[in-house]
Amino acid sequence: MAEAGIKRLPAALGRRYLLEFDTDELVSKRYDVLVVGSGIAGLTAALMASRLGKVALITKGEVKETNTWYAQGGIAGAVGEADSVELHLADTLVVGQGLCDTEVVRAVVAEAGDALRDLVAMGVRFDRGEDGRVALAREGGHSLPRVLHSGDATGAEVQNTLSGAVRASTSIDVIENAFLIDLLTAGDSCVGALIHDPVTRRPQAYWAEATVLATGGCGQVFRVTTNPLVATGDGVAAAWRAGVQISDLEFVQFHPTALDSAASPKFLITEALRGEGAYLLDCNEDRFMLGVHPLAELAPRDVVSREIEKVMARCKRPNVWLDARHLGGEYLEKRFPTIWGACKDAGFDLSKDLIPVAPAAHYMIGGIRIDIDGRTSMPGLYASGEATASGLHGANRLASNSLLEGLVFSRRIMRALERSEAPQLPARIVSGPAPTTALFSSSMGRATLQDTMSTFVGMTRTAGSLNEAVSVLDALVGVLDVSMRRPEELEFQNMVTVATLITYAAMLRAESRGTHFRGDFPERDDENWSVHSVWKRGASPQLVPLAEEDTSAPGEA
Repeated sequence: MAEAGIKRLPAALGRRYLLEFDTDELVSKRYDVLVVGSGIAGLTAALMASRLGKVALITKGEVKETNTWYAQGGIAGAVGEADSVELHLADTLVVGQGLCDTEVVRAVVAEAGDALRDLVAMGVRFDRGEDGRVALAREGGHSLPRVLHSGDATGAEVQNTLSGAVRASTSIDVIENAFLIDLLTAGDSCVGALIHDPVTRRPQAYWAEATVLATGGCGQVFRVTTNPLVATGDGVAAAWRAGVQISDLEFVQFHPTALDSAASPKFLITEALRGEGAYLLDCNEDRFMLGVHPLAELAPRDVVSREIEKVMARCKRPNVWLDARHLGGEYLEKRFPTIWGACKDAGFDLSKDLIPVAPAAHYMIGGIRIDIDGRTSMPGLYASGEATASGLHGANRLASNSLLEGLVFSRRIMRALERSEAPQLPARIVSGPAPTTALFSSSMGRATLQDTMSTFVGMTRTAGSLNEAVSVLDALVGVLDVSMRRPEELEFQNMVTVATLITYAAMLRAESRGTHFRGDFPERDDENWSVHSVWKRGASPQLVPLAEEDTSAPGEA
């Protein structure tokens, strides 16, 4: 197994806490379980944990301001008559490009049926056909229709149902607009978190026997993204500072079809529209995915996004075209009302116009390394959903496996908690001395960071582009040595941390696989790179080989 040369991470990334504090001087609260994040992973974890004791659900914005809320497509599950767990497993492995953990994939797709039935029992309304059965859509990488949906606003339907149940629970305290500053650790265990209180604007100590990070992704480190403003990688950054293992951050999925408009974040046009028959056209209005992949417009997302990038370069345009005109206005408005409205607001008629689309940063595949039950490398700390590297997605996520991941792993975490011993909570934690105090514009720094990541660490990377990014990031990383207290400033420090880790991980992996494409190493290299990159503060990165059975998907050479 070959290892590529890599520069040493900047010293500022070795910092343990963002703030100087003494818990004896802070307002303290104690819970049985602390959940950070309010998407499908966080809400499910909180509901499940409420059976075990008192729960605090912390979210940095309002409860609904999550990637889950914006999820249009749906939730994948082998519930159709022609489908099976084995088929769902096989599709996930093929799209994952040899880096999936087969045991994890099998566990998640096998539990999908029960998890989805529980959602329906709670009140989630999935679309049904004329025969009364659940309607199933087909999306990229799936060999047959298996995606359950609620129109084109599935995430909002799930979010509303789960958040209503959470608010109705007398065992769950919901704290909105509260920012995760850092994880509290004692010895080798996590014992809670340091939280910025929105009322007093001061840190508070939340002690807990178990902490669950469900903080979502980091799309905001890129200039063009489908992610809401809250998606800044806070959970990954906090876990990094606590000394928790992070894995596979080089894999960032770009969604092929974001509406090319001035909006930020970009409006995502679900690939379910392509699943219903919409085409992708180049500047000559020709279908360019034919002959590129057997599934054409429904090829895995990395294939479609990279081909769109080539077509945009060839046509010297900032977009390609999505053509749904032949599907008819009445059908489109009924089946995709959210997309219909968004296109109309942008000045396009989905039934008459070609719609300009382009790739946008969409999903963080790597993250906090967890096992099959959501345990991190630190006792007392668990993680679920997009913030994790679970082994489910490998090098590229299969469409609509994301909501499924958060749902299933949060259920598994709570079953694991029932069997686990709680760590001993300390009486007091005192952080080290504060870093230097200086003035710094987080807004200017944020724009510089986003431009750098989009320009040099986007869909296509080379040693040259990554070195360009490092030269900027190594200057920005000095912000970690600046004393800050406002959430927007602490958030920017997290963005710098995560962006730097993504870039260095991309430098390390000297091959192309899934969402990670190196122009200077354009081929997949199973001999040397069938490995996970594992990172931990204060240690050199490790390349961890996969088990023999996990290195290829069925049908691959």
